[in-house]
Amino acid sequence: MTTALLVAALLMGFFGSPHCLGMCGGLVTAFGLSMKDVSPAKRRGLVATYHLGRLLSYSFLGLLAGLIGTTVLEPLMMGNSMPRLLLGAVLVLVGVTMLGAPFLTKLERFGMRFWQFLGPLRQKVFPLTTFPRALTAGLLWGFLPCGLVYGALLIAVVAHNPLGGAALMFVFGLGTVPMLVATHETVSWMRDKIGRFRLRQLNGVVMVLSGMAVMFVPIIMANMHGGHGGDTHMSHGNPAAITSEAGGSNHHDMSQMDHSMHNMDTDADTMNHSQ
Repeated sequence: MTTALLVAALLMGFFGSPHCLGMCGGLVTAFGLSMKDVSPAKRRGLVATYHLGRLLSYSFLGLLAGLIGTTVLEPLMMGNSMPRLLLGAVLVLVGVTMLGAPFLTKLERFGMRFWQFLGPLRQKVFPLTTFPRALTAGLLWGFLPCGLVYGALLIAVVAHNPLGGAALMFVFGLGTVPMLVATHETVSWMRDKIGRFRLRQLNGVVMVLSGMAVMFVPIIMANMHGGHGGDTHMSHGNPAAITSEAGGSNHHDMSQMDHSMHNMDTDADTMNHSQ
């Protein structure tokens, strides 16, 4: 688990939180109405408690996602580039989803069935007047079907690290907290700014580009390094060859000189003998 992935998860949660508000707005309203008779101080404590429960629930799901990645995917991807390619593909998928593509709607439909199954248990936590009830409500809230949550879980799966998956989902949940605990005026301001500057779409583009970089930049760098390595090999090889050739040539020249000197001595002896 890298810092870059944790930052991506945090930004994903924050810039995707207007979507979370649309999905969870009714639930937040119901929680607020059930706490209308408690004091403001206790109300703040209950709000913090059910958000803590939600983050713990996300962390648990991230832990399961990391375990799936470790036990199922990792044995299939040992010693090859598949982990990097799969992570890049998931980042691209999540980024395109943040741009508005409905790629995770089927997962949301499946999650809705489980959410409906939890209906009787959800009814028992109301009204949220005690901290155990608030914590239980938050734990259940973590299973609310949401494409953004499923996208973060996919990243946790391909990270194939259980603790890292839990940390990633916890950080993702932290990113969604400001929008969900803000007052009505602050919510309107945040939604306006995120919408006006298209920050969610911008974050989606960044995630798409990051995924493509994860997939293709190492390949490009390897090819460039391979080409440079060939030139380097040639440049390192040539001096040795030149030195070898120079050494061989010098040795040959010295042999010829020795042979010539020997012939001159022989000729001189012959002349002296003749005289």
